[in-house]
Amino acid sequence: MSSYLSASWIYPVTSAPLKNGVIAISDDGSISAVFTAEEAKRHNLSPITYYEGMLVPGFINTHCHLELSHLAGKIPMHTGLPGFVQQVMQQRAATPTEIEKAMRNADEEMYTNGIVATGDISNQPVSRKSKLDSKLYYHTFVEAMGFDPGRASAIIQQAIATRNDFSPLKATIVPHAPYSVSPELFKEINASSGRADECITIHNQETAEENAFFESKSGHFLKLYAYLGLDISFFKGGGKTSLQTYLPFLSTLPRTLLVHNTFTSREDVSFAENIHPHLFWCLCPNANLYIENRLPDLMLLREMGVKITLGTDSLASNHQLSILAEMKTLQEYFKLSFEELLGWATLNGAEFLGLENQFGSLETGKKPGINLIEFMGNGMLNNNTRIKRLF
Repeated sequence: MSSYLSASWIYPVTSAPLKNGVIAISDDGSISAVFTAEEAKRHNLSPITYYEGMLVPGFINTHCHLELSHLAGKIPMHTGLPGFVQQVMQQRAATPTEIEKAMRNADEEMYTNGIVATGDISNQPVSRKSKLDSKLYYHTFVEAMGFDPGRASAIIQQAIATRNDFSPLKATIVPHAPYSVSPELFKEINASSGRADECITIHNQETAEENAFFESKSGHFLKLYAYLGLDISFFKGGGKTSLQTYLPFLSTLPRTLLVHNTFTSREDVSFAENIHPHLFWCLCPNANLYIENRLPDLMLLREMGVKITLGTDSLASNHQLSILAEMKTLQEYFKLSFEELLGWATLNGAEFLGLENQFGSLETGKKPGINLIEFMGNGMLNNNTRIKRLF
């Protein structure tokens, strides 16, 4: 038996918005039909529950760090990325009880904020139980990191063990960031995760210091390596940006998510799109403002036609885990249409995670979750705009 939901507007994502449309929902939460107002009237559907606002699919958070949730409010804003990384290492320790409680609260926050699936970064299996108990779908990205080429084999073995610890949950081994992965470790990661049926992710050009390090072996990352006691005398700056240096080391077969892209240039985007056929570009604007107080060149990314997704990053670098909040920030700074932002927040993320048959749009046969967006004015999100999860 179906129940029927209607609203001022329905945004299926894959087709034009429907004024006063109706969605038929089966008992298991899947969509059995989507009707225009006229079709619903002809079919004499009843009873119909009507909402003021817009019905949209559940959101996809393509970049999160659930295991850092206990660092909420502990790291000052605008430290810059090298300083932020150092702060995370210094303050990461906490009791298992504190970490577990913070992760469960963060997971519930995402659920309440209309998120249905999350691509989550992990360095250890501490989040496994929270994810198993969650109402969300999680794809865990187990980060491998080590800039010393001689340790690549040992690092990948540890990453494989961590990935296996997440079973039966979906987990993939991925590189952390260009400045923390050697060419040898990239090869090991490709051997593990370089298949066409996989998706991988990497932090990309989150700070200007990253480009400076690869171009001329200069900048604040040298201080970070010194703090860590790492000898990087073997490394020589190659005169190329971070992205242009590392991307050729990655397999071109998996769907690959470049995260942050705060200091990515036109030349970088052109280079990347020319050599990798399955790229997605993730924006985490509130985290970018929190750490570097700067946003990516979104107009450039749009102009060049790349496929964009949205993420929240962690509570260590954000005040909330809300894709709607990320959409608000982007619309405030760039005056984008709600419809365009919605595609980034839903279908594009589902396609990256390989979940487009279930999530990402309001279509018959899918079980995408349904959110109500309230209190928008003239197609613009504002401080009063709210989200209510219906399914």
